[in-house]
Amino acid sequence: MFTSITHHLHRRALFAILSNIQAGKLTLTMPDGETREFLGPNDGPSADMQITHRSGLARIIHDGKIGFCEAFMKGEVTSGDLAQLVELAVVQNDFVEENLKLSRVKTAFRKLVHSWRRNSREGSRRNIASHYDLGNTFYAKWLDGSMTYSSGIYENEQADLATAQEAKYRRLAELVDIQPGDRVLEIGCGWGGFAEFVGHNYDATLTAITISKEQHDFARDRIARAGLSDRVNISLTDYRDLDQHFDKIVSIEMFEAVGEAYWPTFFKTLSNCLRDGGRAALQVITIDEAIFDLYRYEGDFIQHYIFPGGMLPSMPRLEDPINQAGLRMVEEEGFAQHYARTLEDWRQRFLDAWPEIVTMGFDARFKRMWELYLAYCEGGFRGGSIDVKQILLVRE
Repeated sequence: MFTSITHHLHRRALFAILSNIQAGKLTLTMPDGETREFLGPNDGPSADMQITHRSGLARIIHDGKIGFCEAFMKGEVTSGDLAQLVELAVVQNDFVEENLKLSRVKTAFRKLVHSWRRNSREGSRRNIASHYDLGNTFYAKWLDGSMTYSSGIYENEQADLATAQEAKYRRLAELVDIQPGDRVLEIGCGWGGFAEFVGHNYDATLTAITISKEQHDFARDRIARAGLSDRVNISLTDYRDLDQHFDKIVSIEMFEAVGEAYWPTFFKTLSNCLRDGGRAALQVITIDEAIFDLYRYEGDFIQHYIFPGGMLPSMPRLEDPINQAGLRMVEEEGFAQHYARTLEDWRQRFLDAWPEIVTMGFDARFKRMWELYLAYCEGGFRGGSIDVKQILLVRE
């Protein structure tokens, strides 16, 4: 009886909250099959959500977005279009989220756990390994042939994923203006896609660093097979241990793993490694300043389940550490919808490859977690809560 009463109260609470959504439309199906529609007064996405088990409803009521994510991973909640559902949540400007999350104790506990994942040298290696060392074969199943794990730039509607990734590499190289004879540094080289691109297309030498052993070994072998070892060096090195000087620096979506406490150290390292007048181009995922403090305090699904130790900056929060390092931001360009399209492509490729991925030992919960991760990010970019920027810095 108590369980039934609790479920009834959860149901009433959810209906009351959703009756006041600010934009878009949600079609909600409850565990007993009842379907209701909730329509906001402003234009917005249309999405559906099916709660298939009472425990899924309880998770959403008590833990908001993270509760939904945990319920989805357990198969208690589903949707015909996850990315659209996330986008619908984003455009509510956190109204729904702030009226859920009854369990503040869980929120505080998650914040404590996230704080334990500091990006010290040892912590960074551990955090990076938990995501990137799932296995090169796993990522090869759904990334494009260049093994690039960052947003592409789709120059037209016909562009495919591989073309978009090459366009991104070309734009970054042009942004820092790589010249013959330049010494170039890449911080966070992944599987070596940008390193190989520079090696093939520019008469420059490049040092590319990573702290992932899996990625290091793959990238080193890749460069050797391409016959570029004389001009491209792949090094298993933490950025904090760099002591050389370079003309140009590029870092592609590595900054998100630095951690807020180490932002000043990162930019000081850039400054120390650049010659006077040297240029650094960063591709960075950013979060809307309006929600930065809430995100910083509570963390999110990505931090807890996908990227331990991760922290997205807002653009205003970068100004002080950049300036204090003796750097000047001279250019900034965002392209969120390109990342949304990249993620859409990745998610479809991941789902298409699942029959092969499952033979590698990954289970159904892992599949739901990664499908949600890719859709969660896609919806965030489409809804505007996150962006991706290419930033050009110059050492004064």
